[in-house]
Amino acid sequence: MPLNNNDIFKKLRVAHKLRDDDIVKILELVDFNVTKSELGALFRNENHPKYVECGDQILRNFLNGLIIHFEGLCLRKQ
Repeated sequence: MPLNNNDIFKKLRVAHKLRDDDIVKILELVDFNVTKSELGALFRNENHPKYVECGDQILRNFLNGLIIHFEGLCLRKQ
């Protein structure tokens, strides 16, 4: 079964040990505002009544923000 955007977003969150606060800050790095409740809807089970599909725009902005976030971490270590 292929992965959808929600699955990819969930896997990235777990792999990088990110909390909702972290994700909100990462998205703010690319001027994309999202609330914790909106994030919660993305991370719900598909069968949940308040589940929301993650669009390409959200995932794209998160990935761009993640790049900026990790570049900043690398610069601080030097």
